[in-house]
Amino acid sequence: MEDQRTDLYFVFSSFDPNYERLRADRKEWRRLMPTPCKKHDRLLAKLLQPNSYEKKSSLAIVDGFSVEISKEQVYFLGS
Repeated sequence: MEDQRTDLYFVFSSFDPNYERLRADRKEWRRLMPTPCKKHDRLLAKLLQPNSYEKKSSLAIVDGFSVEISKEQVYFLGS
């Protein structure tokens, strides 16, 4: 039987030139602030089954997020 226990993991994105460009332009950054959150949502939806995870937060300054997932799901996000 598969272990259904979940833990909280932090996921940090690799260098993204578009993200860095926006961060450098403070006015544009404030206008597009929701963009990193949407990017994180799309990534999770693409890699994990619906209702199998719970995103806890998005971290805009470091382009990352926290997500509650099983140990088995960690491998999908790490590749």
